[in-house]
Amino acid sequence: MNFAAQLFYSSYLSERLERLYSPRPALKDSEENDPFWQREELYLGPSQPGSSYKYGPVSNGTVGRRPTLIEPERLKDFGVEELLNGDVKVHETKVAMAPEIVLMDPPKTRRVSEFRMIPRPPAQYLRFEDISAAAFRIQSGMQKTPCTYSRLSKQYGMEIYLKKEHLHYTGSVKERGVLYLLTSLTQEQQRMGVIVATDCNFSMAVAHHAVELKIPVFVIMPSSCSSPRLRIYRDYGAMVISYGSTGRDSQNHACHLARENGYLYLEEDENAAYLAGLGTVGMEIYEQVPKLEAVVIPAAGQYGLLAGTAAAIKHLDSRILVIGVEPEDFPLLLQSLKTNGPIKDMHSNPNKKLYGDLMEHSLGVNTFQLAKKLVDKVITVSEEDSLVAMLRFQEFERSTVDTEGAMGLAAILAGQLPELKGKKVAVVVSSANMELEVVRQCMDRALVLDNRISKFSVQLGEWPGDMAKLLDVLTREDVRLLDVCHRRHSDKSELFKAKVECVVETRDKMQSAHLRKTLSERYPSICWLDR
Repeated sequence: MNFAAQLFYSSYLSERLERLYSPRPALKDSEENDPFWQREELYLGPSQPGSSYKYGPVSNGTVGRRPTLIEPERLKDFGVEELLNGDVKVHETKVAMAPEIVLMDPPKTRRVSEFRMIPRPPAQYLRFEDISAAAFRIQSGMQKTPCTYSRLSKQYGMEIYLKKEHLHYTGSVKERGVLYLLTSLTQEQQRMGVIVATDCNFSMAVAHHAVELKIPVFVIMPSSCSSPRLRIYRDYGAMVISYGSTGRDSQNHACHLARENGYLYLEEDENAAYLAGLGTVGMEIYEQVPKLEAVVIPAAGQYGLLAGTAAAIKHLDSRILVIGVEPEDFPLLLQSLKTNGPIKDMHSNPNKKLYGDLMEHSLGVNTFQLAKKLVDKVITVSEEDSLVAMLRFQEFERSTVDTEGAMGLAAILAGQLPELKGKKVAVVVSSANMELEVVRQCMDRALVLDNRISKFSVQLGEWPGDMAKLLDVLTREDVRLLDVCHRRHSDKSELFKAKVECVVETRDKMQSAHLRKTLSERYPSICWLDR
């Protein structure tokens, strides 16, 4: 390379480096907002026609100063800058295109009427999860009642297991629902207290468990309530107030006190917590009786017990039969099932001494729907069958129950469940709250209905020893003489004869039939009095 060429190249390189590292002039306001590719220094041609290049003249095809397409500081955005013989080399980067996306055809337009509307399943009123939660909550404050094999099983051709709910502290299964209901109340409600106004198993359970949970409890009772019953509530620890002459008066007063003082007025209804507590009976029965095939549940005034137990049993094993039993004088559930709707008022007059406050309860919509869906069969039993069932409990189970508690067994004794022959059956004994005097009268009536007590009249002569001979016959037949009446001046007796009336008790029907045959052969004039 000659000296002129070296001088030209060194001057060109120094000018090039000076331009590269020299600070840039400040941009004008208009240039700050313009993109760099629209600026004037990027244009290759003259700014105006006929003018020379901005960076120097062109002579004989040689550029005096080579124009720059892109500012050197921006080369880093596009590639790597290399100075080689005064040229700028930029590496070319190829960009691979993304694969082509094929769009699907748009969906066809459909009318709203063409869509199939699938309704959501309705929320269940009583779930098994609620029952199991209730069982966990009340296990510390509620005993697990036994479910024992009955000696009546061989007599009636089936395996009978008695779920003895009458062994609770207040003698009623309703303690389960009441305890879970009270524990489900808010702290403010528990602090203010609760109030009840009817003399029934529900009120007794509220009085007992509210005191145990340290919840103030008030019991409003009419003046007609017996003193022993009032003493029971006071012994539990409740505040008892006697008001009014009827149950309606005490209920109205209780509602008034609840509004004025902030008490929570409780009455037996189809509260979900109450039904869940009652449903724990079904869980215990399923656990205590393996290979269970049927459950018989009383429903008189306790439709919540039937609905809750059925919900638990059917969830655990849908093959188990659930049978409800009602009194013949008040078949509220049976009539409701026939009309496909709960009946509010039923014109009947059951014996209140036997069935307690049965007429005070109505069948709720939710309870009816549960019974309609889950109960396989509903039957009725007569008053006589219930009394005989009470007698069987006394003789074979050594326990005293009321008519409501005996209804389940009464259905079996009356022969209304022949489909249960040879099966394993659990019978719920729901309650045992009956006054002693009423129990005594029920037992006397049951002995008569069971042909265990017989009453007859016979005419005897006035000869000495005739009365002794009659008593000797009764002694040899090994019967118990309960009453005897000797009438010498009866209007219906023959002349010189006396009328004798006797009441005797036999062991069973067989002995009663043998006694009738023996006395009829010896005394042709004997007259057996109707029951």
